[in-house]
Amino acid sequence: MCGPRIKALLEREQAGAPAVNRRQALKMGAAAAVGGAVLAAGISPAAASSSRRRRPRVYDLTYRLTTDFPTFFGDDAGGSKSTLYDYATDGFYIQTWNFQEQWGTHMDAPGHFGPGAWKVDEIPAGNLVAPLAVLDISAKAAADPNATVEVDDLIAYERRHGRIPDGAFVAMNSGWEAKRADGNDAYRGGVGYPDLNFPGFGIEAATWLADRRDIVGIGVDTLSLDPGNSADFAVHYGFLPTNRYGVENLAGLGSVPPRGTTVVVGTAPWQDGSGGPSRVLALG
Repeated sequence: MCGPRIKALLEREQAGAPAVNRRQALKMGAAAAVGGAVLAAGISPAAASSSRRRRPRVYDLTYRLTTDFPTFFGDDAGGSKSTLYDYATDGFYIQTWNFQEQWGTHMDAPGHFGPGAWKVDEIPAGNLVAPLAVLDISAKAAADPNATVEVDDLIAYERRHGRIPDGAFVAMNSGWEAKRADGNDAYRGGVGYPDLNFPGFGIEAATWLADRRDIVGIGVDTLSLDPGNSADFAVHYGFLPTNRYGVENLAGLGSVPPRGTTVVVGTAPWQDGSGGPSRVLALG
């Protein structure tokens, strides 16, 4: 059965109006069928159109990786690059990079500090996509450069935003990203290990998240999961070997809602890797 619009056009054609071709008639018929199905399902055409168009917002939590990106050990410990093939000589372009795995926005694989724990190529892909909880401790960090995420911060977060989901990834937003504009030493809080000052996780909070929420990992907007003045690296030694990973040097956390997004951690699964530079995205 043809719809009212098609019937009217055919009547116009019979009365001498410009003809409608077969393709136009079929397209209009298909559109009418879809519209009828949408209405039958109780969905308004506007809502159906909006649903088809909507894409999740993408938050990029990754710093651009440059040869002068600050590292835990100082300015000479990052990496370098050179051109291997270029357009003029070879007709295509490839660079060679030489860098340590723990550089830029990067993952600490469980095996980074746990001899028997997963290396980066052993982490299940499902653990790299997780509900994201963003914990803001910027007020604490403004008062104390070596502030830490504590269990009380996690409880306060859950009272305000709801329970941290099992299997989540929990990121610390300390506001430290602003230090990048003041140079590498400002971001490190010193010239390099052991002269460092920046926020991180406390081991009690990391353990609470592992034991009570079974999270897949934690992330920080600083150079290390542990605070800069740590002498024992308790989170690295106590949290990572439980086959949970960390991500350091996250960017843009201040723009991400405290809950309701999904994190995607893209790290190359290279052989026996301790981690590696990562592209980290939040979708919501």
